[in-house]
Amino acid sequence: MPTLSTAEFNESWTDKPFILTNPVKSWGLWKGWDQGTMRDKYGKIKFTAEAVDWPFQAYLDYMDNTSDESPLYLFDHLFVEKMKLTVGTNGDYCIPECFKQDLFATLGVNRPHSRWLIIGPERSGSTFHKDPNATSAWNAVIRGSKYWIMFPTSQAYPPPPGVYVSEDQSEVTSPLSIAEWLLEFHAEARATPGCVEGICHAGEVLHVPSGWWHLVVNLSPCIAVTQNFVPQAHLPKVLAFLKDKPDQVSGFKKDVVDPYGLFLQIMKEKHPEILEKAMQQLERAKEGRKRKWDELVKGYDEYEAHNDGSQGFSFGFGDADEDDVP
Repeated sequence: MPTLSTAEFNESWTDKPFILTNPVKSWGLWKGWDQGTMRDKYGKIKFTAEAVDWPFQAYLDYMDNTSDESPLYLFDHLFVEKMKLTVGTNGDYCIPECFKQDLFATLGVNRPHSRWLIIGPERSGSTFHKDPNATSAWNAVIRGSKYWIMFPTSQAYPPPPGVYVSEDQSEVTSPLSIAEWLLEFHAEARATPGCVEGICHAGEVLHVPSGWWHLVVNLSPCIAVTQNFVPQAHLPKVLAFLKDKPDQVSGFKKDVVDPYGLFLQIMKEKHPEILEKAMQQLERAKEGRKRKWDELVKGYDEYEAHNDGSQGFSFGFGDADEDDVP
């Protein structure tokens, strides 16, 4: 679709992936960024590519000449400061209208890392993951094109094929490279319920809803900008994540020792009505889980009473008169 208003997004689209075709084409970056101009302007500046800081011209040389199966991916969260970019309506780029409500913005300088410059050659990309801290995201392609394959997270859907997740979801293991995963599991994944896939071309921006698994691979040399955000619809998820999974919270400065407490305090000050509504949603969800548990326990108690405790649990192997299975 060409564009989307904030109201339309909040009403119908916060839980759905989609692509917008118009917003990026009004940006200064759209008109001025390609490998040549960026090499001339930013060649000596160092950017992070998978834990290694490279002068930009050195990374571009690598990008132009690599034959690696899984090329290194430039992924830098300080690009705005390093490149002295301006963000806003008349700046180098601006947040698409429908994504401008971002409740993490209330944290100001204490917000976690939220925006990244992403550059990589053909075949580079990221294996399956969810965005940090239960945030949503938008990803705008300036040059090149990206293939996306995505899956929702819920009790109704397992993790993507070939992806193994620990019980608390703190560890995600995909033992294959992107290329190996595509060869081994792509066909199965496309037939899996909930699968959404698509190609985001230059000048387009894709929405990643909170909690969705996604794998991304560059189909050609690619330059993109991405940002994580918290819309009102997903505030309960973010609050629950910060409170219940503190060991998985990421991107905050070291001196922010209690991200949940800080966010709660600032939301009380700046958006008390939005916070109250989110807390009520969390309470209703908690009560719903308790009701389900109570129903399960009640059903078990009724089963025990009906059988007078005389029948033990059995897998039903064999007939009643057969010898016991040791």
